[in-house]
Amino acid sequence: MGKIAINIATGSLQKEEIIVGIDLGTTNSLVAIMHPESKKAVALREHNSSSLVPSIIHFTEQGTVVVGDAAKEKLASHPASTIYSVKRLMGKAYNDLQKNKTSYQIIDTNTDSLVRVAIGGKSYNPVELSAEILKELKTRAEHILKMPVAKAVITVPAYFNDTQRQATRDAGKMAGLDVLRIINEPTAACMAYGIGVNNAEPQVVAVYDLGGGTFDVSIVQLQQGIFEVLSTHGNTYLGGDDFDNAIVQYWLTKHPTLQASQELRLWAIEAKKQLSSSTNFEQPFQDVLLQLSIEDFNQLIQPLVNETLQSCQSALTDAGLTIADVNTVLMVGGSTRVPLVKQQVAQFFEKAVNDSVNPDEVVALGAAIQADILAGNTKDVLLLDVTPLSLGIETMGGLMDVLIPRNSKIPTKAGRQYTTSKDGQSGIIISVYQGERDLVQHNRKLAEFTLKGIPAMPAGLPKVEVSFLINADGILQVAAKELRSGVQTQIEVKPQYGITDADVEAMLLSSLENAEADIKARALVEAQTEGEQLLQTTEAFLSKNSGLLTQAELLSTAAAMQALQLSLTMTDKDLIHAKMDELNEISRPFAERVMDVAISTAMKGTKI
Repeated sequence: MGKIAINIATGSLQKEEIIVGIDLGTTNSLVAIMHPESKKAVALREHNSSSLVPSIIHFTEQGTVVVGDAAKEKLASHPASTIYSVKRLMGKAYNDLQKNKTSYQIIDTNTDSLVRVAIGGKSYNPVELSAEILKELKTRAEHILKMPVAKAVITVPAYFNDTQRQATRDAGKMAGLDVLRIINEPTAACMAYGIGVNNAEPQVVAVYDLGGGTFDVSIVQLQQGIFEVLSTHGNTYLGGDDFDNAIVQYWLTKHPTLQASQELRLWAIEAKKQLSSSTNFEQPFQDVLLQLSIEDFNQLIQPLVNETLQSCQSALTDAGLTIADVNTVLMVGGSTRVPLVKQQVAQFFEKAVNDSVNPDEVVALGAAIQADILAGNTKDVLLLDVTPLSLGIETMGGLMDVLIPRNSKIPTKAGRQYTTSKDGQSGIIISVYQGERDLVQHNRKLAEFTLKGIPAMPAGLPKVEVSFLINADGILQVAAKELRSGVQTQIEVKPQYGITDADVEAMLLSSLENAEADIKARALVEAQTEGEQLLQTTEAFLSKNSGLLTQAELLSTAAAMQALQLSLTMTDKDLIHAKMDELNEISRPFAERVMDVAISTAMKGTKI
C-alpha cells in the first residue's frame, strides 16, 4: 500500500519523499536534507543551535539512555557509563583494541565476534551503541521537520571494510531506518562542494578527510556530473582522537603525579581547539598547570600527519597520477582545522587547499544530495565508487585468484570458470579472500562455503562458474554454479570480525615489498600443481593400460615419475618443468599407441 507523507506543522501533503543524509561520525554526528524550496543541501538545526550531535551515549543508573550534549556532560563525572568514539569499535574484536585506552570497560569475549562494552551489569556491541546515536538523530530530524523520517543515506569512511559497512547498515536498521545506501565520506564531500557538475573538462580532486577517529584520502575524477573514484587509501584508526591522546601522554610525562582521566582528555581537546587560533594553552588542573605551546603540539602530531601524507602518496600512485595532475584539494573533517594539517597538506600537493564548506557538515550535506538522487529529484549526477582491496578465491596450491581487483568501480560483477581436480568429485570448497598477495596465506579470509551435489564426472569435465557481485553499498555476494547440471549455491559475505587496521594498512605495503618474491612463489606453486596433476594423470593411465606397455616402458615411465616427484620437493620451478617435459616425452609414444588401439576397437566392424 502506498504511503503519503504529511507535514504535521502545516497539515499539507509532502509531495517529495524525505530521505535524510546522515554523517555518523566518531566525534559528532548530524543530519542533513535537501531543502524543498532552495533545492540546496542544509544541515538540520533548531533555531541557532549547532547542527552537531556529539556521538556520545550515557547510561543512567535507572537504565535510560541519553545521547548527545546531555551525555557529553557526563564524560567527566560518570566515565565508566559514558561511551564515546563508538565508530572506532565498529567491526572490531577485543584483540584489535589492545592499544585503545578508554574510560569504559571493553569485554574480552574470547571470540572473533564484535567487541562488547560492559555497563551496569549489561553489555552492548558497537552496532547497538551506534543504533542509539542514530535513534537520537532520527528523533531530532522528526522534531525539526515535523514529519516521520524512515529512510536514510549513511556515510562511512572510504576505507571501511565489508564488516564495518554491514555493521553500520545493521545499526540503521535497529534504529528504525531503512538505509537505502552506504556511501563513502570523501565522495559525499565532493558532491557537497559541487565541483565537476558543470565542468566540460575533467577535474582531478584529492579529498583529504581527517575526522575524529578515521582518516582516508580519495582521488576523484569529476566531469559533467560523473563522480569517478580512481583510488582510495587511509586508516580507520587515525584521527583527532589520536591528537588528543598525544597531548594527554605529553602532560602525563611532564607531570608524573597526574593520572589519565576523562577530565584530562577533555582539557586536551580544549587545548587542541585553542591552538588552532593561538600560540599557547594554559589551564590549572588539580595541583599542576597544564601548558602546551603550538610548537610542542605540532611536534607531537607530526608523525600522525606524516602517516596521512604517506596515504596521499599511495592513493596517487594507485590512481597512476602525480601531484601535478591534481586540480583541487578538498579538506573534510573537523580535524582539518588544525593549522599544521592544512600547512602540510598544502605543501604536499603544492597548492592551496579548499576548506570553504564547513568541514564538520560537508559529509552530511553530500549524503543529503545522494538521498535526493535516490528520491528521484536529482538526475544530473552519477556516483561511481571503488573497492579498496582485491577480492578473489583460493585455487590449487593455495594461490589467490583475483576476480575483482582493488580500486574496481562499484557496483561491479565478475565471474570465472573452474573445474574439478579429481575424478568423481562431488563438491568444491569455495574460499573467499581479500588482499593483495599471491598466496592466500598472506591475505584475509572472508568466508568459505561448499558447492555440493556435482554429478560424478571425470576430472576437468565439470564447469563451475564462480561469480562475485559487489552492490552499491560495497557488500559482496558470491555465487557458484555447475553449468552442466545446474547445481548452484550463493552467500552474502559477512566477513568474520577481528581484522586490525594495521593488517589492512599492511596489505598494500606488503604486496609492494614482496612483489618479486610473490611472483617467484606463484610460479613455483603453479609448476608444483601442474606437476602433481601430471603425476596423477600418468598414474591413472598406467593402472588402466599397463597391459599394453612393455616392461622397459613401464620402468622408464616409473623412473621419470620418480624424478618428477623428487623435483616437486625442491624450490626450482625450471627443474620441475624439465622433469615434466621428460615424463611427457617418454609417455607420449605409448599414449598414442593406446589411443590407436582404442580407435581400432571402436571402429571394428564399422563400414565407411
